[in-house]
Amino acid sequence: MRLLIALGLLLTPAAARAEWLEASSDHFVVYAETRATEARLFSQQLESYHAAMAAVTGSPNLRPSPSNRLTIYVVSSEAQVRKLYGANSQYIGGFYVPRAGGSIAIVPQVRATRGQIDTSMITLLHEYAHHFLIGSSSFPLPRWMSEGAAEFFSSAAFPSDGGVELGRPAQHRAYELYMAADVTAGDLLDPAAYEKRRSKRYDAFYGKSWLLYHYLTFSPERKGQLTRYLTLMSQGKDPRSAAIEAFGDFGQLEHELDRYLLKSRMTMIKLPASMIKTGPVVVQGMTAGASAVMPIIIRSRRGVDREMAKAVLADARAIASRFPKDAAVLSALAEAEHDAGNDKEAVAAAEAALAVDSRQVNAYVQKGLSLYRIAQDAPDRDESYKEARAPFTALNRIENDHPLPLFYYYDSFVRQGKTPSSLAIQALERASELAPFDLGLRMTLAMQQLRVGDRKQARRNLLPVAYNPHGGNMAEFASKTLERMDKEPNWDGSGMPVPASDNAIAAGP
Repeated sequence: MRLLIALGLLLTPAAARAEWLEASSDHFVVYAETRATEARLFSQQLESYHAAMAAVTGSPNLRPSPSNRLTIYVVSSEAQVRKLYGANSQYIGGFYVPRAGGSIAIVPQVRATRGQIDTSMITLLHEYAHHFLIGSSSFPLPRWMSEGAAEFFSSAAFPSDGGVELGRPAQHRAYELYMAADVTAGDLLDPAAYEKRRSKRYDAFYGKSWLLYHYLTFSPERKGQLTRYLTLMSQGKDPRSAAIEAFGDFGQLEHELDRYLLKSRMTMIKLPASMIKTGPVVVQGMTAGASAVMPIIIRSRRGVDREMAKAVLADARAIASRFPKDAAVLSALAEAEHDAGNDKEAVAAAEAALAVDSRQVNAYVQKGLSLYRIAQDAPDRDESYKEARAPFTALNRIENDHPLPLFYYYDSFVRQGKTPSSLAIQALERASELAPFDLGLRMTLAMQQLRVGDRKQARRNLLPVAYNPHGGNMAEFASKTLERMDKEPNWDGSGMPVPASDNAIAAGP
């Protein structure tokens, strides 16, 4: 990632910006430069959307721990979204990064309105649909179905009566369906064939995925076929074979889709207000320091490389010199120092933040991460790792269901070359349960289970990673692990360290 992505576009003069606000609710934390009434309506609609998805999918409408809510950063334009996304962002309108204790979505400016919604809101709802579906299913959807479902749910409306409409025609995909390079039902259902023939041109993948998902959801003649398709894949069938067995001839399905697209009216789901149960939304302004450092926070949460970390740190230090007693600024500085490799400075900044506000969650995390890195080369490793666990233990007392303290308790054994205790393994299992969308966490659990001989559970956790359409190198690693397990029945997982992962899931404009 080049320095071209630097903070120039994000760091606009204060006089040119609206006030940064935080809108906090049961499932979301939203940061945006907007008016309080706009932020409140926006967050209320997000909560209504979550409740509607829970009702339609039959998922329990559970309230996550505060840090496991989705944090949404609203930036001013799609250009900023693309710069934050990085390479290959030409068609990106917003993106989502699933991460234990820190899942984020970055979207352009959104205008919350009653009734039909604008393109930016559709993009955000698309990203949240991914977050919801990943968290509520033990087996990942194939890529076409993942995107088709996200398009299906995000084609929503919020009538003034408080209800929610889902599965409306995806009008924002109309031009794509009629004018972009064609994608057939066969392409969607046979990903290997699609990859061979796809070009670098923008094609109708998103639009056709929506059309196929919408048709299979509402078609009486094909009732139950989607469920059958997923069941076959969860049993180990490859995508093409599962699709043929569930849907039959691809050519016939394509013919039906062509006719379906030409219909003048389509079915949708209308949920009355009585079915939409949501909690309160708290909107508050941010301190001058927190507003000033928000672009730094967004860049850090997205992730930085070595060169970008230097640029972010320089800006973070400049802002901290202006606001030396602001806990949010000091917490952001701690993260920037850690990302730049300055562990002692990160610990100092985190401690300064906690001295001002003892509930600064990110300060505990950054202090713990830096102390863990210091402990690797400490003369007394046992004592150093004990010290490194302390910030996470303190965070666990504040937020019992935060997944990171649970994970790092387990990880402290691994880093010291010790066999994890049964309590440490239980902590890892609980962390993965709290953050099922974090592929790295799930892979770590699977490899631990493989090491202790629990091959059944290891396979159960490897399959969702291997089949995840957004899994990248993590999915490839999981596939290779499964192959080796099949070839070597006594293999305990040794010799295959889990790779790093950036699970960014993007939506087209």
